[in-house]
Amino acid sequence: MSLAIKLQQASAEFQKLQGDLSKAVEARQRLDAQLSENELVKKEFAQLTPENTVFKQIGPVLVKQDQAEAKSNVETRLDFIRGEIKRVESQIKDIESKQEKKKQELVDIQTALQQQAQQNAAPSKQSSTTTPA
Repeated sequence: MSLAIKLQQASAEFQKLQGDLSKAVEARQRLDAQLSENELVKKEFAQLTPENTVFKQIGPVLVKQDQAEAKSNVETRLDFIRGEIKRVESQIKDIESKQEKKKQELVDIQTALQQQAQQNAAPSKQSSTTTPA
């Protein structure tokens, strides 16, 4: 396989990794927003008294919900979101590692291409610099 084809393939793989990284970072940002929102809900629940009524929105309707159940749901959601954040952060690190390896591969292929071009140019210079005796 020629170096030019290898360079093209490695470049395409690097671009795919960049796209994957972008998607993972967007997912991480969404999870951060969800985490903040749910932490605010948890703080609001901490201020409730037993006499306060909690409602849950189901479609266009508000349905009465038990305080303990609502608090439990928020805690469960927070645990899930934190787990997802850890998973996505691990995914981001993995993609960054692959991206770094692919970047090094690209540099190596480009260097090899430059060396090949110099070697191909060198013999033609030698023949043109010879002078008749």
